[in-house]
Amino acid sequence: MMNHPAGQLSAAAVIERRRIRVRGLVQGVGFRPHVYRCAVQLGISGSVYNGPEGVVIEAQGDDLDAFVQRLRDEAPPLARIDSLIESPLAPASDTGFSIVATEAGAANGAAIPADTAICPTCLQELFDPDNRRYLHPFIACCDCGPRFTMTRRLPYDRANTSMAGFSMCPACAAEYTDPLSRRFHAEPVACHDCGPVLSQDIDLVAAALAAGAIVAIKGLGGYHLACNAADHSAVERLRAGKLRDGKPFAVMVLNAASAGQYVQLDAAGAAALASKERPVVVLPATAACSHLSPALSSGLATLGLMLPYTAIHYLLLHTLLGKPAGRRWLEQANEIALVMTSANISGDPLLTDNVGAERELAGIADLILHHNRDIAARADDSVLRIAPGASMIIRRARGFTPHAIGLAMDGPRVLALGAHLKSTVAMTRGELAYISQHLGDLDSPAAVAFHRHAADALPAMLQARPQRLACDWNKDFASTRLAEQLSAELELPLLRVQHHHAHAGAILAEHRHEGPALAIVLDGHGTGSNGESWGGELLLVNGGDFERLGHFAPLSLPGGDRAAREPWRMAAGVLHQLGRGEEIARRFIEQPLAPALAQLLASGSAPVTTAAGRLFDAAAGLLGVCSRASFEGEPPMLLEGLARQPRAMADGYTLAAGVLDFNPLLTRLADCGDPALGADVLHGTLIEALTEWAVQAAAASGVDTIALCGGCFLNIHLARELPQKLHRLGLRPLLAGAMPPNDGAISLGQAWVAQRRVPATID
Repeated sequence: MMNHPAGQLSAAAVIERRRIRVRGLVQGVGFRPHVYRCAVQLGISGSVYNGPEGVVIEAQGDDLDAFVQRLRDEAPPLARIDSLIESPLAPASDTGFSIVATEAGAANGAAIPADTAICPTCLQELFDPDNRRYLHPFIACCDCGPRFTMTRRLPYDRANTSMAGFSMCPACAAEYTDPLSRRFHAEPVACHDCGPVLSQDIDLVAAALAAGAIVAIKGLGGYHLACNAADHSAVERLRAGKLRDGKPFAVMVLNAASAGQYVQLDAAGAAALASKERPVVVLPATAACSHLSPALSSGLATLGLMLPYTAIHYLLLHTLLGKPAGRRWLEQANEIALVMTSANISGDPLLTDNVGAERELAGIADLILHHNRDIAARADDSVLRIAPGASMIIRRARGFTPHAIGLAMDGPRVLALGAHLKSTVAMTRGELAYISQHLGDLDSPAAVAFHRHAADALPAMLQARPQRLACDWNKDFASTRLAEQLSAELELPLLRVQHHHAHAGAILAEHRHEGPALAIVLDGHGTGSNGESWGGELLLVNGGDFERLGHFAPLSLPGGDRAAREPWRMAAGVLHQLGRGEEIARRFIEQPLAPALAQLLASGSAPVTTAAGRLFDAAAGLLGVCSRASFEGEPPMLLEGLARQPRAMADGYTLAAGVLDFNPLLTRLADCGDPALGADVLHGTLIEALTEWAVQAAAASGVDTIALCGGCFLNIHLARELPQKLHRLGLRPLLAGAMPPNDGAISLGQAWVAQRRVPATID
């Protein structure tokens, strides 16, 4: 308990006392010391403590309005005040202000803060030779450092984190217990004398990278694999070692000035790069990228960059630059660019422990940099896309997790198990929804085990038992199987939510929209009412219920799931649909199975899909842009990069009884010898068709709010131009902002729908 005498009050002052309850992100972020400092400076007496619903303050003085205003205006950088409720109390005989022990049960209403990048003050100390934490690889304070990734359980106290085994030296302990220190109860606090240590000297790691080595580096939420991004041989070796075909690699540079050499960087992009979350930011590449390995992002017009976010990163870059003195070098441009990609074998979760890293990375990394602070919670780097009029989250993980999404209303506590691809888990508590970190695709036993761990960890973190479970309609999803298992284990009702209904629900949840809404869902796949493959859908959503108003005309899916990976198959299906099946074998002569595929299509036994993602695949195959995708989403990404000025084709589609048929457009693309022109026509026609679709549905239903969701809305042209057109026509388009538009948001949507279903409909 810390106490400080209150200032002397004048005899004429009017003394009042209030109880102030502050809710939001106010625990584990230095909020109590902030309250303490404000109180001492204003001569306020009373106390502050962590309670079950946030921070509770009892304040007494002659100007409590000024005190409350300072609480709001000068809150710590990581704090977020959602509500501040005041109630009067009778004056007491306080003689000072104190920070009292956390109230029993306080963790029941708390959440773990997210990890944040090293703050400017710690960065200054890191390179100050007179500071006792000079060059300390684990420098942190109340305003920065690991939180979520080092927390094992609530409450967020040092004993419950991976710092528990590090006893503080007297100097660190003095800071930790001083309310006026910015390291007061900063759980990661440590120094050279008492903190974690690295397994290798930074000089050795830097020398290895400069010599063309691949180095594994243990970070906050897992290991990275790093190499010189300009060393083509090293990048190709890394790609082969990870079994990662064409998926782009993220690149780390020192600062915005360095980033501006490789990407088109505006103010929004620079702000995203330097934000406390330090995500990977996908931006348009410049010609200077020719200095880097072409294997970073083959064929794409973008590059994913990030800035350093730990002291280890800064120390490594400092060494690679020759250890310049002072701090001016931190803002100066340089050409150093390091691949910084998740250390895992493709399809498996990120590696987090030293023993596992030694075992799994032995054949990939030439050197491994460990440290002896455990990673309690795995978390990949978050990924953002920044573009004028169309910025979005692609992957929500480190820096954002486990921050909650505010909901419009309270409801039953729902644990939602998410989708199969880009999976997340979500749980609602009160008027908040908490979403796990990105869990990845559930295609391997390790990924499925990680998914189960997250499903157990989220209720444990919130210290709340779910009342309902939610999952996808698709019974083959690993997430659905886990939901069924948990339903039996916990004896809880299970609600199955249609995939595209969940996509729409996620958007409506984020925007706190209540009441009916239209939804255009452009996706790769989702199980429909009778087991069909849906994915280009127009829905009318009313809370827990939906009505399918329209869909894309079906396309053949020859080979089933294989057609989603081989766009030439989708193109062959289109040719057959257009009555040009005889062209298939000749047009795709390099594909040995083309003649057999033509026969399959002629037999009429190929499955069909309405998925918008497959329309893009078909276009890529017809235009010769991509015959086989080396990673999910590559064909539409290549088409997006080719498009410069989307233009609608006259009579490029038909719309009848809610069905959008793009056969006229596909006919044009089949005969188009200019892929860039074809990409322009594809995007322009699609935007025109979707606009008419929405306007007709709004007129017929009387509903003007429309959610735009699904993985296809990662496309910059769709995400920017379609909302603008709808807005000009008097509609209210809603897009994902705090969540990805892809399957990473499915768990949130499932939880939102499940809250709104009446119990009788739960199976």
